[in-house]
Amino acid sequence: MEETIQFKLNGKSVTLTADSDRMLLWILRTDQGLTGTKYGCGEGYCGACTVLVNDEAVRSCQTPLKDVRGKEVVTIEGIEKNETLHPLQKAFMKHDALQCGYCTPGMILNAYSFLRKNPKPTASEIIQGMDNNLCRCGAHNRIIPAIEEAAKEMEGGF
Repeated sequence: MEETIQFKLNGKSVTLTADSDRMLLWILRTDQGLTGTKYGCGEGYCGACTVLVNDEAVRSCQTPLKDVRGKEVVTIEGIEKNETLHPLQKAFMKHDALQCGYCTPGMILNAYSFLRKNPKPTASEIIQGMDNNLCRCGAHNRIIPAIEEAAKEMEGGF
C-alpha cells in the first residue's frame, strides 16, 4: 500500500510516497541512488545489503520501507563524517580487506553495529560477530585485523 513515510537518511530528512511494503534495499539503490548497498542473495543471508537503522545492522533486502518510519538509516555513503573516512573504512583499506569490494559496505556497517555493542572485542568475538556476513573472495583473514585496528582507533567513539 502506498504511504508517505519520513525517516532520516545519512543525516538528512527524507519524505517518500511509495509502497510501504517495498524493500528498503530498492528504495536506497533505485530511488535514492545509493548504490553502495548491494543486492546479494535477496534472502537476508549474505549481508551485502546491510545498512544501519538506528545504529543497528539490518538486512535492507528484508526490511520493508514502513519499518524505517521515523528512524535513522545510514548507508556506507553516510558513515564518513566531514568528508573524512570512518576508522573502519580506513582500516579496511589499509589491510586490503576488500578484495572485490562487493561485500565490503555490508561488512563495514555490520562491524560498526558490532563495535557499538562490543568496543574492545577479541579476534574470536569479531569472527562470531561477523559470521553472518559472507565474503566469496576470502578476505576474512584481512577483515578481522582491520576491525581490530579500527576498534583500537575508535576506542568506543563513533
